[in-house]
Amino acid sequence: MSLIRAYTRNASNVTKLLSISSFYSRQACPVITNTSARNIKLLHTSNAKSLKERLAEIIPERQEEIKYVKKEHGAKSLGNVTVDMAYGGMRGIKGLIWEGSVLDPDEGIKFRGYTIAECQKLLPKAEGGEEPLPEGLFWLLVTGEIPTTEQVRGLSAEWAARSDVPSFVEELIDRCPNTLHPMSQFSLAVTALQHDSNFVKAYQSGINKNEYWISTFEDTMDLIAKLPNIAGRIYRNVFKDGKVPALESDKDYSYNLAKVLGYENNKDFVELLRLYLTIHSDHEGGNVSAHTAHLVASTLSDPYLAFAAALDGLAGPLHGLANQEVISWILKMQSEIGVSANDETVREYVWNTLNSGRVVPGYGHAVLRKTDPRYTAQREFALKHLPNDPLFKLVSQLYNIVPQVLTEHGKTKNPWPNVDAHSGALLQYYGLDEQNYYTVLFGVSRALGVLSQVIWDRALGFPIERPKSYSTAAIRKMFEQ
Repeated sequence: MSLIRAYTRNASNVTKLLSISSFYSRQACPVITNTSARNIKLLHTSNAKSLKERLAEIIPERQEEIKYVKKEHGAKSLGNVTVDMAYGGMRGIKGLIWEGSVLDPDEGIKFRGYTIAECQKLLPKAEGGEEPLPEGLFWLLVTGEIPTTEQVRGLSAEWAARSDVPSFVEELIDRCPNTLHPMSQFSLAVTALQHDSNFVKAYQSGINKNEYWISTFEDTMDLIAKLPNIAGRIYRNVFKDGKVPALESDKDYSYNLAKVLGYENNKDFVELLRLYLTIHSDHEGGNVSAHTAHLVASTLSDPYLAFAAALDGLAGPLHGLANQEVISWILKMQSEIGVSANDETVREYVWNTLNSGRVVPGYGHAVLRKTDPRYTAQREFALKHLPNDPLFKLVSQLYNIVPQVLTEHGKTKNPWPNVDAHSGALLQYYGLDEQNYYTVLFGVSRALGVLSQVIWDRALGFPIERPKSYSTAAIRKMFEQ
């Protein structure tokens, strides 16, 4: 049966899902019902379909596609698994389904089939802006479609309308000592938001499993909407005066994040956040934060618990914290060799790092075998907005020198820079120099990717994840007898 015929056959299901969607919009989201009249008009008087309405139309078609793929290709092999892969952290094992993005070793990340360059060109932008709005990227991750400017503005307004954080969560953040790492506070606050989970309430009421995606969608929308306020409160408490400005209901998500950080008047920094949140959002399903969210959500834990787990993984120095490690190394280099060191001096410093048994942070990647397109996007932004910045010039020197050194060193499969090799230098330029905070920004962005997949996990009825494991003794018995 063709997908078109299957979709037609399920037309009645679409009507049913739209009806359920309408019910949840009225009953399960008090934040929306308390929205100002201006926002209500923004959200509901347009003829354009909302994200939730469009998703309700798409799900039956995708469900039929999954049935088809499983029927036609379910018994086919995705590849061999070796003992080295098992001992190597499952690196290279093909064993996950991730709808939002695919990482190609040569082409880099593609969001629903679109490269970063294509997303920069095609996704809607703010009025007068040049970088894509992350709201548009989220729409693309959820639906596989490029949204219109009107749809993105509606999504911006809806997130602003849902952005209020419960007072007990604000108090919880305020009671954290400023010596507690911002990522620990971030994870704590997200976990506490679980108190108001729509999915938990729906599950406890005995909702049909075919409707799990609806309350999951509501939780996802609520959670993403509240992240700027949470992230801003942590930043203000730890590094500033503790006063968090109110979000603006008629502004986009990145502008409001910039505002709570105190940078809303710097239009270039707002543009940087739009780019940053877009390119850091998703990197297929095998990285720690994505896989952790997928794994935890597979137990039917709600999106808050799944995303908190993702944040705990992102906080590690081999994952999201790497951006902090990179900028610390670069700043130390700059302090030791000066701001205008020649190439030979930089090269010698890189070699000294390697010869001391350390790695050069920001270079190499588990999958990529060329320069990370996310690095390239940030480099192009820097060339446009801060070409003469001394720190950017040093980053550029490293870009030209490190791959040659690593190739000569001979112990790195991929000598090219990844996304972390550049992001810290950009944030430093605009005055956001609190390095302990950088991973929080990464976490805000990563919510777009991992939570869009959790919606699809529910919509497609993915089971609990349970791979088979072996002991070392079992491996030896398997191959030595």
